[in-house]
Amino acid sequence: MSRATKLHKTSWCALRQFQQYRTKANFSPSIASRNELFAQEQLRQRDAVGRIDKIEVRYLGLPEDVTLVMNNHISTPFNCAQHLSEGHCRRSALALIDGSFPWDMHRPLQESCTLQLLNFNVSEPHVVNKAFWRTCSFMLGAALTRAFKTEANLQLHSFPGPNIKSGSFIHDIVLETQNWQPSKSEMRAISAEMIRLAAQDLRIERLDVQLEIAQEIFKDSKYKSEQLPSIAQQNNGRVSLYRLGDHIDISRGPMVASTHFLGKCTVSAAHKLADEGSAGAFYRIQGVALPCGFKLSHVAYGLLEERSQKLNPARLPHEPFEEQQQFQLS
Repeated sequence: MSRATKLHKTSWCALRQFQQYRTKANFSPSIASRNELFAQEQLRQRDAVGRIDKIEVRYLGLPEDVTLVMNNHISTPFNCAQHLSEGHCRRSALALIDGSFPWDMHRPLQESCTLQLLNFNVSEPHVVNKAFWRTCSFMLGAALTRAFKTEANLQLHSFPGPNIKSGSFIHDIVLETQNWQPSKSEMRAISAEMIRLAAQDLRIERLDVQLEIAQEIFKDSKYKSEQLPSIAQQNNGRVSLYRLGDHIDISRGPMVASTHFLGKCTVSAAHKLADEGSAGAFYRIQGVALPCGFKLSHVAYGLLEERSQKLNPARLPHEPFEEQQQFQLS
């Protein structure tokens, strides 16, 4: 198959997937616009690859070490997993490049490297657990967007970097009410949205863009627009975006490969942080989750739920927004 034919198929598949999102979701004009811009930039970057160079990817792991010849700036760790087995595709949540750099499963590789595929049963799970916690915060933003009615005027602010020891993943939001005290049924409804996202097995896509494109994507979001210049300044003028389904947000990543890695999940608390203007307020939404396939007794999970209700001490929305660079393992 020629490169042109491959790119045509990729473009057509991306368009069809986007149209399915528009059909299944209750799309607002801003969400539709964000997804159109994201898809256009994604296709532009694929078309800009030009001459396709080959790279050698040395896979290290079971059933045996093997060298794969892949396409530079096109092939992803997930594509490498496809050469190994269906089980590798299904189980691999995150990649580790050259033994040091956590890498998204669907992010194109940029040079020859060694590759390890991480799941939640590896001997040192800290890196993949942190990516899972970050993904839970990202998914929580999508669930909140789906759960709230338009008249609530929900605005997503941000989700600070994951701190597993805190006992909860979080997402900070703004509502046009200063006295929201959610009922248990409302919290269960948000949890149910998280579970629905997991059941849909949505691929989590990363796209690095120039500041100007990010500003256009989030031009209708007051808080995202305020955060973008600082993020780009710390990342050579670029901003990392993530998408699941129709939901797009800002994060340095990495994240796990798909929403299906979310197992048992509880959105457990909503804390008012501060008033915002004359009628609104900041709220911190918190939850706890287990990776898919992990089981705890009712009592043990209940203890995790109870702990996750305590106010998470992460950076507050009014504090300076700082986006750290992708970390390297020591």
